[in-house]
Amino acid sequence: MKIYFHFIGLIGLIALVSCTSKTDNSTGQEYKTVKIDTVRTASSLSVLQFPGRVKAAHDINIAFRVSGTIERIYVNEGAKVRKGQLLARLDTTDYAVQLKATEAEYQQVKGEAERVIALYNEGGTTPVAYDKARYGLQQIEAKYKNHKDMLAYAYLYAPFDGYVQKTLFDEHETVAAGMPVISIISQDTPEVELNLPASEYIRRNTFEKFSCTLDIYPGKEYPLQLIGITEKANANQLYAIHLKMDKSVMPLPSPGMNTMVSIYCRTEGQAIYSVPGSSVWQQDGQTYIYIYQQDNGQVRRTEVECLRLTGNGDMLLRGEDLKAGDCVVSSGVHHINNGEKVKALPPVSATNEGGLL
Repeated sequence: MKIYFHFIGLIGLIALVSCTSKTDNSTGQEYKTVKIDTVRTASSLSVLQFPGRVKAAHDINIAFRVSGTIERIYVNEGAKVRKGQLLARLDTTDYAVQLKATEAEYQQVKGEAERVIALYNEGGTTPVAYDKARYGLQQIEAKYKNHKDMLAYAYLYAPFDGYVQKTLFDEHETVAAGMPVISIISQDTPEVELNLPASEYIRRNTFEKFSCTLDIYPGKEYPLQLIGITEKANANQLYAIHLKMDKSVMPLPSPGMNTMVSIYCRTEGQAIYSVPGSSVWQQDGQTYIYIYQQDNGQVRRTEVECLRLTGNGDMLLRGEDLKAGDCVVSSGVHHINNGEKVKALPPVSATNEGGLL
């Protein structure tokens, strides 16, 4: 056991010495050892990420178009309903009596009007009597239709396939016309809603595609289709963006779930490159990386503009002095200076598992 700990300690000491300096046998001069990596061209699309929320395609409160006392509610909260299914009805006694009286009046006026119109066609009455009969018939027809509609409005039907979210009244309660009685959400493909800050809203013309992920379904990415972006900001100076999910990707999330939305944007202007995040350092408010020059072993400080950090720890950036394939110092940037000659750490051998040797 003691031999094991001595061995581990010896490896640590060797690693410490090798990471700080290395002697050039030809000149006897010591150079600091650094780790290098390659500058890579990033995708032509940059990615923005914002939290969002899954919502139903339709989420509405439905109401009776006439007032009255609720006689029966046929569904419970959470129930699945089909389009046209009866959900609730009012006490129809008063509306039925009203319709019956109007129907009797309609039949009487209709009979009288038809006789006058027949006489007029045979030349047996005046135009004034004809007009009075015709307009009287139109008036009673409108009244009769209105009372039939009022009786029909005492029944509440599902406007689409979906689920009952909440019943807002109980049976025997009196409601006014237009007062919400049942909340219902649609069974259609769910949508995603998120808010964009103004700084990203102005780039909306560069948005190419959208997708989202949910913690509850790890490893699954849902493509999204843009429905629209509001033209006016809310009180928090945020712009709402609405997206539709692809119903072919299963399982579909339920309304109310939180999601992370990725927006892929076209990049404009300079090319975008990817380097390890450890390559980037700051000084006096400016951001730099070190380019390793293989011909002479020197490092050259290069100013860059950082765009964002990716999920795997790489940094996306722009730089006038950059090109794909350049060698960049990825470890040891805080221990070297511009123009200094360094020694590049050789890549780990494929047979050196774990990088211990």
